[in-house]
Amino acid sequence: MKKSLLIASTFLSAMTFAQDCTELFISEYVEGGGNDKAIELYNPTGNTIDLTGYTLERFSNGSPTSSTGGVTSLTGMVAAGATFVIVNGQTTVENGGTSPAVSPTLQAMADQLDNPYPAPTYMNGNDAMGLFKNGVQVDLLGKKGDAAITSSDGWSDAFPYDGSAGIVWTKDHTLIRKSSVLKGVTNNPDPFIVTTEWDSLPKDTWTSLGSHTCDCPLLGVKEVKNQVSFAVYPNPFSNGVLNFSASENIARIELINALGQVVLEETYSDLSKFKSINALELNKGMYTVRLLFENNSSSHSNLVVQ
Repeated sequence: MKKSLLIASTFLSAMTFAQDCTELFISEYVEGGGNDKAIELYNPTGNTIDLTGYTLERFSNGSPTSSTGGVTSLTGMVAAGATFVIVNGQTTVENGGTSPAVSPTLQAMADQLDNPYPAPTYMNGNDAMGLFKNGVQVDLLGKKGDAAITSSDGWSDAFPYDGSAGIVWTKDHTLIRKSSVLKGVTNNPDPFIVTTEWDSLPKDTWTSLGSHTCDCPLLGVKEVKNQVSFAVYPNPFSNGVLNFSASENIARIELINALGQVVLEETYSDLSKFKSINALELNKGMYTVRLLFENNSSSHSNLVVQ
């Protein structure tokens, strides 16, 4: 009898864990300066997810609906264990300079650029952000219909969590979902306690955008390591040969300038953890280095060319 109970308990635990890792959820939230805003989604499952039917929705200033906050239909595919990044799509300065263009470097990290205002990625700290599939909520950052947040800068890390005490986390911060979080928030929280599922990073921190670490087992596929470390050297660089060394096989290298343009790229069929490229014609300035790996993950770093 004890053996049967143990088997049943183990089976139920496995079913519960598996159920937690069967749907997309929000894995990163970038609330930066100006319109430098982004949302990252993570696929914790062992299968590619088609984004048809998914929407990102903004519940502006504590509103119970997304009617004024913007709704964006998502397009594309998200591989097992991979991320999908939506970035604010504004490329010009508007409204007499009060609405600035988004950083080209941030936009270069996007899988999809968002729609014009009022799109979801025009969020500020007191806007709840929801992910929906065919109209059904599959995740939520914040609280919908939160009257206490209407006149606040956003949700904070101390009771009553409405910005009246503690530090506001949802404004001028990057938030990353804890690796222990295995599923989205399907019910409206009361209250929304941001520290429960999120870690906070300083404003305009994008270094981990495009990859996510999660404790889901990615059943049916080889587990993907989303935090791949790599080095680019020499850095600062002047001219000659640029070297790349990574902990995973390198499939592609991209160098992106400050305007968001890919100025140098190499794609490899002969995969290895070490690559070199001739970079003789790079202009002086700051570049974003993006490496894509054999395991479908990617990593970013900065390169200074003198």
